[in-house]
Amino acid sequence: MLVRLLYASRAAQPYSADMLDVIMAQSHQHNPARGLTGILCHSGDIFIQVLEGGRAEVSAMYNSIVRDPRHQNVELLHFEEICERRFANWTMGQVNLAKVNPSLLLRFSDKPVLDPFSIRGTATMALLEELIATAAIVGRCH
Repeated sequence: MLVRLLYASRAAQPYSADMLDVIMAQSHQHNPARGLTGILCHSGDIFIQVLEGGRAEVSAMYNSIVRDPRHQNVELLHFEEICERRFANWTMGQVNLAKVNPSLLLRFSDKPVLDPFSIRGTATMALLEELIATAAIVGRCH
């Protein structure tokens, strides 16, 4: 059974490009064998991630993230059983939301800044779908 999980977290330490590179490298190395796909978005110290795959694999990955000392304030925003993946072409795509047009953020939030902790999970998912439609997500892997 396929599921989709959306969560947000804050970086436990100041964000660095090296930290993101390590996360992305680990994702590209391990996610295909686990059948996991998804995207990782960041803005400042906030991270949003969608994970898709089998229920056991997604649950195990989420539990690992919750225990990861690089994350704090991990909050589940949305979880659903799905018939097909939306992010099937990404072993882990990424987008820097600080570079996204603020008017796009205003479509889904009351302020032109990313704050997934204060908006509905479905609104965050809609924002991510819009980012896919506008090709703002990078790191696509077959």
